[in-house]
Amino acid sequence: MTKSDLADRLAARMHLTRRQADAIIGIFLACITEALQDGDKVELRGFGSFRVRARKARRGHNPRTGTEVQVVAKKVPHFRPGKALREIVKTRDGP
Repeated sequence: MTKSDLADRLAARMHLTRRQADAIIGIFLACITEALQDGDKVELRGFGSFRVRARKARRGHNPRTGTEVQVVAKKVPHFRPGKALREIVKTRDGP
């Protein structure tokens, strides 16, 4: 599902225009992004939580050439699904 598909579903369920649905999704994602930039954890009960994790510097390799490269330390966003979401996904049939 893409952001566009999500906007279509939101518009249909809430009887909104596509433009309104796009705006709501944009604001929602911007709020999550801003909170993560500020170092806050975003928790959506039953769905999951977003947080920023620090990765240490490490040695890696270039898969194309095989040469060793130094990967710098960085912060990355991380999502951990909530218990309810894990259960729903686990009980679904098929891939």
